[in-house]
Amino acid sequence: MSNIQTALLLMVVGMVTVFIILLIVIGLGKALIAFVNKFVPEEEAPAKKAQGPAPIPSNVLAAISAAVSVVTQGKGKVAKVEKI
Repeated sequence: MSNIQTALLLMVVGMVTVFIILLIVIGLGKALIAFVNKFVPEEEAPAKKAQGPAPIPSNVLAAISAAVSVVTQGKGKVAKVEKI
């Protein structure tokens, strides 16, 4: 019976120790984040000009339309082509 009590005591002490260490790690992490946000300035990215999508060349659009027509046996139609 004494061995079980000793084992349970060691288990509880170990779990409490791990819990306390995790709380310390979380606290230090939050403190580091607060420090960095307060004293280190954020780099400003240069603003990019808003550009519309580049137009699809007519020969590429014709090739896509022909391929869709062949695959769908004339039943399909190209409604919109976007470059992603």
